[in-house]
Amino acid sequence: MEQGCASSCRWVRLLGGVAIAFLLAGCNEPNSFAAPPPAKVTVATPTQAPVTLYAEFTGKTAPSQEVNLDARVQGYLTAIGYGDGEAVRKDRVLFEIEPDQYRDQVALQEANLTIAQAKAANAQTEYDRQADLGQKQVSSQRSVDDARATLDAVRGQVAADEASLALARLTLSYTTIRAPFDGVVTRHLVDAGSLVGSSAPTKLATLLRVDPLHVYFNMSEQQQIAMRDALAAQGKSLRDVRESKLQPPVEIALAGAASYAYAGVIDYIAPQLDGATGTLQMRAALPNKDVELIPGQFVRVRVAIGTLDNALLVDDTAVQANQAGSYVMVVGADNLVEQRAVTTGPVEGQLRVIAKGLSTDDKVVIGSLQRAVAGKSVTPVAGAMAALPQASPASTTASATKAP
Repeated sequence: MEQGCASSCRWVRLLGGVAIAFLLAGCNEPNSFAAPPPAKVTVATPTQAPVTLYAEFTGKTAPSQEVNLDARVQGYLTAIGYGDGEAVRKDRVLFEIEPDQYRDQVALQEANLTIAQAKAANAQTEYDRQADLGQKQVSSQRSVDDARATLDAVRGQVAADEASLALARLTLSYTTIRAPFDGVVTRHLVDAGSLVGSSAPTKLATLLRVDPLHVYFNMSEQQQIAMRDALAAQGKSLRDVRESKLQPPVEIALAGAASYAYAGVIDYIAPQLDGATGTLQMRAALPNKDVELIPGQFVRVRVAIGTLDNALLVDDTAVQANQAGSYVMVVGADNLVEQRAVTTGPVEGQLRVIAKGLSTDDKVVIGSLQRAVAGKSVTPVAGAMAALPQASPASTTASATKAP
């Protein structure tokens, strides 16, 4: 038993010695460092395409027509002919005021006119008789003159009664209040049965025309210059807009919306600057058949002021900024990364216009930006810039849209 244990211990010591020898041999081998391969980054050349330049504004919608519906005669309101907020057609009866007293006034004036016309006919007969007798030297000139004066007086009474009758009929017409144009009526402000028009015209409701809709916005002096230059490139001027109804197209977007979904035209330019703000008020008119826009909304407005025929565009995410300005990372000769300062332009979808600093064959880093360090070598992997945005519905129809 003891002999077996001794034998096992000798084998353990032998194996341990062999292991130590191997370890010592490994420690004597020379160390070697393998550098990691260059980082992979995705690159693409700038997209080249024509780009329209826009001036952007904040505008506010307003009805193209707005009138107060007033009670112009005194009486009790007998009927309301619409539902609050209802869209109505022109000549729709909206309110009725008790008409009886005004109908009676018309009947009275008709009777007075009939009496005056009868007197005029009798005076005409008498004058003709006196004139005939005067020519025969049977009647005196005084009698002829008196007959003429009587005829003129009753003719004047006929004219007065005709005017009174027209006025009575006009007053009667005020008892029925109709819509002067197609539009939407606000809630009624006076209930049926109330006395209206007792001391002054009583406001009953307001009628708004919302198709077409107006959008008011203000243009700065610098933007006016840009628009003037854009018109000049077309051989036109701001005077043509005012006097020749040129109506440049505009595009409208709801606040917070990504696309400009509505199209219109400029139909008014103020004749002078606002002295307080130094801006020029402009107005756009746009169709609003489905009443998707309502008066009083704030919207974004953009007006085309020029075109870049061969603009260079890169992914907006590839553009970075520091205290010196905007820059992109470019892979140049020997696959070295360069930080390139650029001048940026407007955004087109997911792309950003680069106005200065890039050429068409530059390899711009668009992926794995954190691995692109200026002065370091990288392994470029070919990629592609984002697609150009499709033309919005407003862009395709703006030039064909005309204000009514």
